[in-house]
Amino acid sequence: MEKDIDRIAKNNETDIVIRIDEFAGKRGVTVREYVKSDRYTGFTKAGTRIPASKFALFKAAINSIDEKDLESPGDELVAGKDAPAKKGFYKK
Repeated sequence: MEKDIDRIAKNNETDIVIRIDEFAGKRGVTVREYVKSDRYTGFTKAGTRIPASKFALFKAAINSIDEKDLESPGDELVAGKDAPAKKGFYKK
């Protein structure tokens, strides 16, 4: 079972894909880079997998981040495509 949750453009050729999937019979959340180029199209090794049993800890850690701590001069908070403002990312 695979279910894409969101795609965030990293640059013109690379997206960050967040998905629920199964690996070795166990569910989890995978956050991985997906490249679209002339040489290669598909997932890269860059990323991580959070087992379902650890997802609550991961979610709590992410939610504890204050977005103001991520700001630096010249950064602008931009909401992701079709995403609510709270589900944002930084883009220069």
